[in-house]
Amino acid sequence: MILGLFGAFVASGLLAARRNDKVMMTDNRNSNTAKATALTQMKSSVPTPEDAREFVEGAERRLLTLWVAAQRASWVQETFITPDTEEMAAEADQAVKAATAELAGQARRYEGLQLPEDVARKLKLISLSVDIPAPRDTAESTELSQINASLQSVYGKGRWCPDGPQGKCLSLSDLDHLMATSRDPKELESAWEGWHAIAPSMRKRYARMVELANKGARETGFADVGAMWRSNYDMAPDAFGAELDRLWQQVRPLYVSLHAYVRWNLEKKYGAGVVSEDRPIPAHLLGNMWSQDWANIYPLIAPANADPGYDLTEILKARQIEPVGMVHYGERFFMSLGFAALPQTFWERSMFTKPRDRDVVCHASAWDIDYVEDLRIKMCIEQKSDDFTTIHHELGHNFYQRAYDTQPPLFRNSANDGFHEAIGDTIALSVTPEYLKQIGLLENVPPASSDIGLLMKRALDKVAFLPFGLLIDKWRWEVFSGKVTPENYNKAWWELREKYQGIAPPSARSEEDFDPGAKYHVAANVPYARYFLAAILQYQFHRALCRESGYKGPLHRCSIYNNKGAGARLNKMLAMGESRPWPEALEAVTGEKQMDATAILEYYAPLKAWLDEQNKGHKVDW
Repeated sequence: MILGLFGAFVASGLLAARRNDKVMMTDNRNSNTAKATALTQMKSSVPTPEDAREFVEGAERRLLTLWVAAQRASWVQETFITPDTEEMAAEADQAVKAATAELAGQARRYEGLQLPEDVARKLKLISLSVDIPAPRDTAESTELSQINASLQSVYGKGRWCPDGPQGKCLSLSDLDHLMATSRDPKELESAWEGWHAIAPSMRKRYARMVELANKGARETGFADVGAMWRSNYDMAPDAFGAELDRLWQQVRPLYVSLHAYVRWNLEKKYGAGVVSEDRPIPAHLLGNMWSQDWANIYPLIAPANADPGYDLTEILKARQIEPVGMVHYGERFFMSLGFAALPQTFWERSMFTKPRDRDVVCHASAWDIDYVEDLRIKMCIEQKSDDFTTIHHELGHNFYQRAYDTQPPLFRNSANDGFHEAIGDTIALSVTPEYLKQIGLLENVPPASSDIGLLMKRALDKVAFLPFGLLIDKWRWEVFSGKVTPENYNKAWWELREKYQGIAPPSARSEEDFDPGAKYHVAANVPYARYFLAAILQYQFHRALCRESGYKGPLHRCSIYNNKGAGARLNKMLAMGESRPWPEALEAVTGEKQMDATAILEYYAPLKAWLDEQNKGHKVDW
């Protein structure tokens, strides 16, 4: 993402070159210069591997400068939303996209050469270094960046005003709380509809974004943006799609069992007139605005006699552990594995709580502003169990970012984008009762009899998420390919949500709506397959690190806290960045070269057996 000294240097160099060209054109008497120019042109017409290396090194320097500038502009825009910051972010984003499109076009000149592996990899990564590629036309590139910035701002400023604009308006944080705690179906339906009402205004702009981004993708050598996204996994686009389907089929039986149990328990709570075993689950009843995380309805479906005996949210409040204090707990986890403390600038520049005086994007995120050590997180932290876990997740990004900061700029990323999400989640899996006792937040570890309850609560978060993590990009791939047109955006969205999640909208929807846009990652054009991959990989990583630590008990009770051996194995993989194909990075930490969902099945095996017993006599699947 990224203009600074190098950008100025390049600009001045180009001006100088143009002046020299003018002198050579007007001074034909300088035969030596003319000959030199002819030789240079001949050389440039037959590129060599050394030319390719010089090209990628120059491209990296140029892109790094632009990425840093764009990161700074984006940080300001997301933490201080105004028309001015929106324009600044759009301009910086446009500079990145324009340069990337230019460099990607130039990179094609080296196709067919026998190149060193690192050079060939960098040439490929140049064309994949932006999620939304810009057309080469300057006006269209500028338009695309403005659209993208405006979509994020519409989302960030979203409000629901149940009593009209003059009444009290609810932010997404307010609505999150309502969705998590209300047990009134009518109130939940109103809140759900209220938030989704922010999205229709995005619809035309989103469709235009698709047109422009697809043009940029085609100019870069891809069929469309979806094909470009799927090309970012060291395999052919179609092969990657098939890999996701394979992993989904591995885990679907676990999800179906959980879905059936939740559905008949909700019917028991609300009645067949609200939710029925014969139909998909209405989306507003699952404790989350997008039905992607069902943990908030745990009290409604908790197994009998499975109370773990503690409530982390209440512990945080009772001990008056403030947001920054919660972050320090997360930092100490990584330090216990052998990682160095976060830099002082992290504490000075991060956003830990929601400001009272301005609009911000509260969606939790981790940042590496200068691609070296200006690490930050952006969260609106509350004293909640979920936020405590999220902190550990976001810091996983930061420690990954620092681990690969000595790699060349184009390799300063995770092995694939699923790895980046999986690392934080892997650490979050170690936030167990045993860990909470070790750090003094819990006096007694719950007995094994509480395991079903503990597993249920985690499954409502992790397992419930799996199909949602898959379908977001399934929808966008079809949109980018043209299979789904703007006239069918919402219809296709709900068809996929029923097919994969087994849920339905709480009220009638039409093409006047744009329900995908009510999800941050759609409005912000963040690829989403990474989260599905992370949901699989985190358990594979967790199993491997627990084995490295010498742990022998049930996988769901393992915490690698304070184990330097596990930390060293993890750091070996983190330091590789994106320098090698992801199967090699996977092997470095797990000893395996294929993504494998058997670890998640092992983790939840006791729960799966229990669910199947409970579901006897009830409809399973939809």
